[in-house]
Amino acid sequence: MSAVHHAAQQGFSSQADAYARGRPDYPEALDGWLKQALGLGPGRQVADVGAGTGKFTPRLVRTGAEVAAVEPVEAMRAKLSEALPGVRALAGTAQALPLGDASLDAVVCAQAFHWFASAQALQEFHRVLRPGGRLGLVWNVRDESVDWVAELTAIMTPYEGDAPRFYKGDWRLPFEAPGQRWFGPLQETRWPYVHRGTPQDVVVSRTMSVSFIAALPAPEQARVRERIEALIARHPALRGQAAVDFPYTTQAFAAERQA
Repeated sequence: MSAVHHAAQQGFSSQADAYARGRPDYPEALDGWLKQALGLGPGRQVADVGAGTGKFTPRLVRTGAEVAAVEPVEAMRAKLSEALPGVRALAGTAQALPLGDASLDAVVCAQAFHWFASAQALQEFHRVLRPGGRLGLVWNVRDESVDWVAELTAIMTPYEGDAPRFYKGDWRLPFEAPGQRWFGPLQETRWPYVHRGTPQDVVVSRTMSVSFIAALPAPEQARVRERIEALIARHPALRGQAAVDFPYTTQAFAAERQA
């Protein structure tokens, strides 16, 4: 059985271009969080696990740490290598990292941990981290208090099936399991963030890059796209705008490796 969920394998393989184009960046405040909460800086080693097309990876590079990007989907990994030729890109999964024991100071998963949240992943992160090493988890979460964002979610949700999702909270379960001894408590930090760009990029491409949407048959994808474009055409905050602001909350969690 593949360690990569079928929606991620199929959807991210077919829509790597849309993913790279439509996914939001992250708030500048994360740069300080990476240094303070995770201890990153020159002379440190960090793995970006589930690195995708490398959307988050440049932030790790900017800390001065040595970065290894681990991504199981070949099409995503190819995009990362094309964009960041100086970063070591490795094929691997969270449950079987191609890295040595106690070789890292930090493991970071941006927009990814919900895909592989398990005791096996935590145990593997514990293996590759040095004593006192840190685990960082980051997500950009849509601000559904904005009406058109809530409408966009309503278009997407019927298609999610069994795809893991951040909002369901299942990703927390491995940390809360009885006898979990690999990591200490999660410490959370939040920031508001706005992804500004054309409606085509920040609304359409962003939504079409969602794994379970990207994995749909082409005719169904076309119907989803039509509904999104109809929302843009009728909503006053989106209609006729050259650029729009897509609101998010960035949520970051840090946990320390236990001895």
